[in-house]
Amino acid sequence: MLSDRAPFHAHEILEEAWKADTTVAKEMWRGLAQLAVGVTHAARGNMRGAVALLTRASHNLTPFADNAAHGVRVRELVDWCNTQVDVCHKHPSGVELWLTVPKLHDKQ
Repeated sequence: MLSDRAPFHAHEILEEAWKADTTVAKEMWRGLAQLAVGVTHAARGNMRGAVALLTRASHNLTPFADNAAHGVRVRELVDWCNTQVDVCHKHPSGVELWLTVPKLHDKQ
């Protein structure tokens, strides 16, 4: 959904997973929801919001980078978030982040 230009919709689904999960993976879902909101902010031209949410996403996803639940490609997503924070700083007028979002998992 992120790469289909529907980051807010992806956020809603990921937020449901985050709030419903009672395992250690809960924070991974939170990070994924934050990533989706960061992309939404960027798409709407809110680079400050994009940077804040992508930074939080990276922080929450990092502990899962080497042992992700459900086949999520966390390391790739953390690297992407960190790169996009730099991109947002360089392009404060807005960027279309969803064009470069990597797949969340191999089944996508």
